[in-house]
Amino acid sequence: MIKTPPYLKKGDTIGITCPAGYMAKEKAQTCIDTLQQWGYQVMVGKTLGSNSANYFSGTDEERLNELQTMLDDDSIHAILCGRGGYGTSRIIDRLDFKKFKRKPKWIIGFSDITVLQNHIFTTCKTASIHAPMASAFNDGGAENEYVLSLKQMLAGKKNKYTSGTHAYNQQGNASGELVGGNLSLLAHLTGTPSDVNTKNKLLFIEDIGEYLYGIDRMLYQLKRSGKLDNLAGLIIGGFTDMKDTDRPFGKNIDEVIYDIVKDYAYPICFHFPVSHGTENYALKIGGTYQLTVGKTKVQLSEQ
Repeated sequence: MIKTPPYLKKGDTIGITCPAGYMAKEKAQTCIDTLQQWGYQVMVGKTLGSNSANYFSGTDEERLNELQTMLDDDSIHAILCGRGGYGTSRIIDRLDFKKFKRKPKWIIGFSDITVLQNHIFTTCKTASIHAPMASAFNDGGAENEYVLSLKQMLAGKKNKYTSGTHAYNQQGNASGELVGGNLSLLAHLTGTPSDVNTKNKLLFIEDIGEYLYGIDRMLYQLKRSGKLDNLAGLIIGGFTDMKDTDRPFGKNIDEVIYDIVKDYAYPICFHFPVSHGTENYALKIGGTYQLTVGKTKVQLSEQ
């Protein structure tokens, strides 16, 4: 049974930390202001806008210690990761989740945070929120439906999303626990303690900035390891800024994915609005959802 952390009340505190890549504090200021306007207090960690001189928001020890402190601090009710990038897998096995298992809280983010979210799903049997991070609030983003879907989810409202049809969709209905995240990280986690059992689950995937052959390779990793065999359904999100080799791979991104998944019998939808772009609805990893892939629309509803 997957545990659901307590939903937030006005006055609760959200901690912001960067367990992977560096982020300038000014890029998170609109996010901080918006969370306060929503009625929450915000505790900003030192890894946001740190004095790091390299890619990471701090040393492994600094990032580890700050995340551990936020996991253990009873006055923090949710943790929003400022950004992803790379680095969570360097510290994940040194985190202590004993107290978190007893008193879970929401972990919010996507991209590299897929590591942390799948780890707590597998090892702590606890739900988390795959959702926009700090930079998504900038340039008017705080008012769009994707950021506001996070606001609704934190307050305990069950979201229902719709998206358009696609020529490669496979129609049908399915329900189950929702798992997934960034494809490159899901492939990276295969065979580790953070790996997730996908049997009878609704799996969602998305990615950014990869070569077409890399997506092909990662999907074959999931296929060969059995991750795609017994799904309840498959939700294919945005695959943005894809790159091709000088000698073309010979397929576009939709064709790459379709050729690998077309023989499965479960419902499949393409271009669902979960991605590294603006279109990134909040999804509850570990939540139970109903997926309907129909002739005129796709609908994903939390149960």
